[in-house]
Amino acid sequence: MTNEKHQQVFEVLDRLSIPYTVIYHPPTPTIEEALLYWKDLDSVHCKNLFFRNHKGNRHYLVLFDCRYQLGIHELEKRLKQGKLSFASPERMQKHLGLKPGSVSPFGLINDKEQHVHVFIDENLLKAPRLSFHPNDNTASLSIATTDFIRFLDTTGNGYTFLPLYDTTENTDNEDNVEKTNPIS
Repeated sequence: MTNEKHQQVFEVLDRLSIPYTVIYHPPTPTIEEALLYWKDLDSVHCKNLFFRNHKGNRHYLVLFDCRYQLGIHELEKRLKQGKLSFASPERMQKHLGLKPGSVSPFGLINDKEQHVHVFIDENLLKAPRLSFHPNDNTASLSIATTDFIRFLDTTGNGYTFLPLYDTTENTDNEDNVEKTNPIS
């Protein structure tokens, strides 16, 4: 079940002596589909979004708890990077070596020039473990949060922890964060 993209991630984690748990499943291009399989992983499941700035000369990977949704206008305010838009599949391939539906921070392995800056919701620091696709949406892996930070340190990419949403706020404004019910 392991493919070349999975193997690349596993080799990096093994080289760093970072333990992980992996599960294999059918392709899951959306969070809703992935949640059916993630229920067996004891971790916070992350949503990973790839953006570019208005000029197209900066790229950002944004990570947050998949139970929340961030409106792009609210995200622009919080990141303070100006107008954002989703990066094209071509940009995603160029900078992360990934395709839509498989976005993962492990794509930073392919960003040899450290072009992508990572913004991570600080609420994820409270979780003992996080889960992501290993660069392909036919598997998911769970990793200790401290080990994930160790992995980030080895990439050379800049990263910033900041509050992307307030877990105590309750709002109906679509530009703000909305909590979703992942599994009933």
